[in-house]
Amino acid sequence: MPPADPVELRLDMFLWCARFIPDRAACARLVEGGAVRINRQPTGKPHARVRVGDVLTLRLRTGVRVIKVTALSARRLSAPQARLLYEEIVEPALLHSA
Repeated sequence: MPPADPVELRLDMFLWCARFIPDRAACARLVEGGAVRINRQPTGKPHARVRVGDVLTLRLRTGVRVIKVTALSARRLSAPQARLLYEEIVEPALLHSA
């Protein structure tokens, strides 16, 4: 029987499993560089815990993305499956500037 999905997951592991960054070391560097917030709180700790319902703000090369964690996985998934781990959130301020 496959292992159950975790209740919480390391931030760097979540970013890797959800395919935001191609390798886990780069995920850790992104977090350590201050490019990630959990529920609007800055974190520089790759080992910070992520839970379903958390909102992550990611400052990536392609721009800022705000996502809500909808599921966790203990392993890296295919791209279509990984997309089911989160939903994009459009900030209300961004709607008015468009």
